[in-house]
Amino acid sequence: MSRERVKTLIIGSGPAGYTAAIYASRANLSPVLYQGPQPGGQLTITNDVENFPGYPKGIMGPQMMMELQEQAERFGTDIRTGFVTGVQFNEDGPHVATVNEEIEIEADSVIISTGASAKWLGLESETRLNGMGVSACAVCDGFFYRGQDVVVVGAGDSAAEEAHYLSNLAANVHLLVRRDEMRASKIMQDRVIKKENITIHWNTETKEVLGKDAVEGVRVFNNKTNEESTIDVTGFFVAIGHKPNTDIFKGQLDMDDAGYLITKPDSTQTNIKGVFAAGDVQDTVYRQAVTAAGTGCMAALEAERYLVELED
Repeated sequence: MSRERVKTLIIGSGPAGYTAAIYASRANLSPVLYQGPQPGGQLTITNDVENFPGYPKGIMGPQMMMELQEQAERFGTDIRTGFVTGVQFNEDGPHVATVNEEIEIEADSVIISTGASAKWLGLESETRLNGMGVSACAVCDGFFYRGQDVVVVGAGDSAAEEAHYLSNLAANVHLLVRRDEMRASKIMQDRVIKKENITIHWNTETKEVLGKDAVEGVRVFNNKTNEESTIDVTGFFVAIGHKPNTDIFKGQLDMDDAGYLITKPDSTQTNIKGVFAAGDVQDTVYRQAVTAAGTGCMAALEAERYLVELED
């Protein structure tokens, strides 16, 4: 297996990884970025992005990621296709990453931007209509459903928050809860219940998202009575949680119970010196492209300072 030494290795792309690459390359850190299994991250499956600053007319998610990649490459980032399959972080460095089981990268600093993946129901229709009415982010896509009827699937705080947020935009929100109670905190449940345009469907599960080129409705069934019915909606929001892409870091980096990387307060620094985390991989609250880009900037600036101190 061949081995290569670099100053800064960026694992993962998306707004966090590409922004980190832009700042790191401008600081002459000669970053090498491996895009991972989904180059560009979750925005590559998002059609319209209208809430990222600098795009007054909006932009398609894949196009935005291409432009971020081109910007990083313009300043000299070595962007590579490939998947980091293993890591060995060392307190005194260098850190080692194995890529595609073919090459080992020794890095003085590492920026992790592997993101988090939304959990889905696993329906064929859900996958087929993803980005065409099916979404996992109300803050990202809720604007497109002003005055329309939508469905939210889930029973936790995230689902309650999504439903409440959408209720201020949509005409009617149907919240599908598969049990006869919610897991959400009492305060979030109260907010949802008090909203006149939110209807909670208890013991209800999704059987199929209806529509050919766009969401037209949802076929559901009551798991107590097995009765089926159809809800006419144009938006289908899945809010059953996210899974951070952190499996290869288990046992080496501090994580919370859900697997999100824990960083020091007001920092992207992990528990290992020279290893930083940016974007959704460490963000359990906002999960927006603009906040991911912000932490990507922070990670690169902190990596630069770390490398300067390393040389002293």
